[in-house]
Amino acid sequence: MMEMKPANTKNGVPVLHSAKEGCKPKKFTPDEVLVPNPSFKENQGTKRKRKALPLKVEGIIEKVKEEKEDKNIQPGSLSIYELERLENIRQNQVFLSSIKLLEAKQDLKPEKTQRGLKRQKLNKVAWTEILPPRKSLRIQKKEAEQLPLPPEPHRIYYEAERIEHARKPEGPISMKPINMEEDSSLPPELLKLWTEDLIKEEKKELGLEEYRSTLKSMELSKSGGVAKVVKSRIFSVAFHPCSSHLLMAAGDKFGGVGLWNLDSDMGDEGVLLFEPHVRPVACMAFSRSHPTDLLTLSYDGTLRSTDVEKAVFDEVYRIKDGLRTFDFLSHDCSTLVTGDWYGDIAIVDRRTPGTSHESLHSLDTKTVRCVHVHPVQKQYIMVAENSIVSIYDARCLKASSSKPVSQLYGHSKSISSAYFSPGTGNRVVTTCLDNNIRIYDTSELTSRAPLLTSIQQNLITGRWLSKLQAVWDPKRDDCFVVGSMQRPRRVQVFHESGQLQHFFQDPEMTTVLSVTAFHPTRNALLGGNASGRLYVFTD
Repeated sequence: MMEMKPANTKNGVPVLHSAKEGCKPKKFTPDEVLVPNPSFKENQGTKRKRKALPLKVEGIIEKVKEEKEDKNIQPGSLSIYELERLENIRQNQVFLSSIKLLEAKQDLKPEKTQRGLKRQKLNKVAWTEILPPRKSLRIQKKEAEQLPLPPEPHRIYYEAERIEHARKPEGPISMKPINMEEDSSLPPELLKLWTEDLIKEEKKELGLEEYRSTLKSMELSKSGGVAKVVKSRIFSVAFHPCSSHLLMAAGDKFGGVGLWNLDSDMGDEGVLLFEPHVRPVACMAFSRSHPTDLLTLSYDGTLRSTDVEKAVFDEVYRIKDGLRTFDFLSHDCSTLVTGDWYGDIAIVDRRTPGTSHESLHSLDTKTVRCVHVHPVQKQYIMVAENSIVSIYDARCLKASSSKPVSQLYGHSKSISSAYFSPGTGNRVVTTCLDNNIRIYDTSELTSRAPLLTSIQQNLITGRWLSKLQAVWDPKRDDCFVVGSMQRPRRVQVFHESGQLQHFFQDPEMTTVLSVTAFHPTRNALLGGNASGRLYVFTD
């Protein structure tokens, strides 16, 4: 019987192969490699054909092959695929240049129309101090440091505010622009414009159709109708009453007051920036009897007057903190009424030496958000309280528990503002956080003023925007302007009947203009946003 031998033996000893060795590819001898595959020619006809290349690409490939043969170029140069890709890129560029797409793209870019303050360049400081490497106290077998617990959240806010916002010293403050050189004085053109004699021209009030066409003719100036006037969020704006030039003022969150002359290059392209306060400038107004007088009120508890001739900010009124609003109580603007966050209103007489009030009156409210005086009967003071608007007689005010002459009901949330119509005071427009703008009839001051119109509007701005406020056009008694949260961004003008007269839009206006104001004599509208920029629409 024949003996069976293993298939794989070496010198008669069977060789066991592992699984890995069994997976190794077979090694062919040179003779085996040279053996042609009989089915190669048969399969060659069924092989997928390469797509024919353009003649230019074929020429490039042949040229590259010749260069490789001549110069003995090493492998790793451009492949056929890369050559095809380069040719496609070249053809695309030729096509784009033929239709002039790149030139059209440059033409579509809007021209920069923003002016004003320049962005401050941070100084590159070379840090020489080398801090020691951080090491774990646990690994070093040391006890951890025992740190005290932080105070309660509501106390953190107020303590941080008091530490961060150190108040300015009492008395006059020098009027030095912080965006100019240290020893530079105020530009002479500012003094000339500030003290310009006002020419009172009696203009006939336009009809509603004519007024609407006038609004449509107003647009954002293409030569520079946008300027950064202050560093941070704008809280208040005002127009200087002169008509020869457009001079505007704005107050920001950190006590800055900026002046902008639209047709000037003083300072930073017509902008001068001052810092008379340290907290938000909540209210500002030019005196109607003395246009050279700009009054600014701040949360830091100070009310200051701008004297350009003396180049100082005089101090008119001063309390600990919390001033919110003010208005002129007399026709000559010598007497003021102020309101604070604690529910008090004060009567201030500027003719009296010192910076205190003549009388202080505590109202039955937690806070006073807005005060406004009747334009004709100056004894009536309107106060926007928590959720109600009250009209008081200044002659009958008491130290506490004063009774109002009339009240405006219907608000369900906090009231942002309330203003008499500028000509007669027969209308009152209020802005409330219940998303309603209301118009009341105050032609007769009854105990309960009748509601005429209510306009639904999104008035919720959130934490980082100034509150929207509806303000009258000083040239009319029946139309007012208010910012809007709608997109595209816009500013709207309404009639007292609730009818929308016009809205201002522009591609440059990409943010909410929370604070708005009309010029007292010219066809000009001003709006301020949360980044310190002013937008001016003129005819």
